[in-house]
Amino acid sequence: MGIKIKSQQDWWAGLMFIGFGLFFITFALGTPEFIDRIVGTKLIAGYQMGSSVRMGPAYFPVVLGGLLAFLGLLVLFDSIVEEGPDVAKFHFRPLLFVAVSSLAFAYLLKPLGLVLASVALVFISAFGGHEFKLKEVAIMSVVLVIFSVLVFVKALALPFPICPGFIDNCPIR
Repeated sequence: MGIKIKSQQDWWAGLMFIGFGLFFITFALGTPEFIDRIVGTKLIAGYQMGSSVRMGPAYFPVVLGGLLAFLGLLVLFDSIVEEGPDVAKFHFRPLLFVAVSSLAFAYLLKPLGLVLASVALVFISAFGGHEFKLKEVAIMSVVLVIFSVLVFVKALALPFPICPGFIDNCPIR
């Protein structure tokens, strides 16, 4: 019994993504040591990796190559999985809305403050769910705002702006 491929295009695209990702990782880090021992010389010298704080020249290609190879694995896996009523499917909508809400929070925190950025985070991410109930989302946003102000601003004393910059006297202290 072999593997049944349901989509040839996805199969080959997945293999291509994995190949390109591994190529960039190998080119950035250099050839593995066991290959160099077989050949007898260093084929690809590679660059220094560094860390996330002090990124070396290999850091960015390795991270992007890894993400590309991982995406290739997802596409390859999707090309061989049969769809049916009892097979769980991966849904991209919740992932998309959570990612967009996180980006919105990051960009809105400084100009609008912690309160409005948190409300935007909850409302945007709630659209990724199966159903959107305004009352539940509003309650959740109020709870998150209170929790965030108490924990991050009061307890941990992080310098987050609570209110928007255009409000001179913030009612929340």
